[in-house]
Amino acid sequence: MIWNYFEYFAIIAILLWACGAFFAWKARRRPAMALTVSGLVVFFTYILWMWIALQRPPMRTMGETRLWYSFFLPLVGLIIYSRWSYKWILTFSTFMSVVFMCVNLFKPEIHSKTLMPALQSPWFAPHVIVYMFAYAMIGAAALAAIYLLFFKKGDGSISEEEISLCDNLIYLGVSFLTIGMLFGALWAKAAWGSYWTWDPKETWAAITWFSFLVYIHWRLVSHSDRRTALWLIIIGFVMLQVCWWGINYLPSARSTSVHTY
Repeated sequence: MIWNYFEYFAIIAILLWACGAFFAWKARRRPAMALTVSGLVVFFTYILWMWIALQRPPMRTMGETRLWYSFFLPLVGLIIYSRWSYKWILTFSTFMSVVFMCVNLFKPEIHSKTLMPALQSPWFAPHVIVYMFAYAMIGAAALAAIYLLFFKKGDGSISEEEISLCDNLIYLGVSFLTIGMLFGALWAKAAWGSYWTWDPKETWAAITWFSFLVYIHWRLVSHSDRRTALWLIIIGFVMLQVCWWGINYLPSARSTSVHTY
């Protein structure tokens, strides 16, 4: 089974990303970017292989969606590094990707070729891919917020330029989150006959979306209170985790949610 080869691809990708992060700290831009791209190619090769082997998009189970998140985090880190040259971002994005890979390694899930009828929709793949990219953008913003709040050296002050990175990531993340929700509504209409049903998963998706709108509006009305803005990102990221996988542990979701597969 292809899942048995996951650890080999994961280890190679992690080593390449770790080396890229090392060169980023040494201010060697070209090898940092080349190694990070190489790791992305290795990991995406495994995703494509799994896609072919399963004869469907690998997006059904939590383990499969974690694959996409593990891929998109270093990709977002690379985009940020290439644009703003933050030395630490490749280290943080690699670390978070490793966390999700380890969850898959220590909690393997059964993967089958079959898809329930609701998932046999042309909206299924774009909905999940767009959402995972949005989650990666927001995850990178959360990493930046944690770094600025708890690990930044110096006097602890946060400049407008530093928090502008979080602004840009949240703007992009919320944009893709909105597109993902629209794709999900079209999918729901085709699968269940209604664009929105307010089931537990959809309710938490709305809560997550509104939590980041609070951040955006806070930044518009309060440019000086940057620490509060960073805490709003972290709170929103926690809401996102509840929406993504925490909802599966709620009794109401287990009994009523159409998103429990």
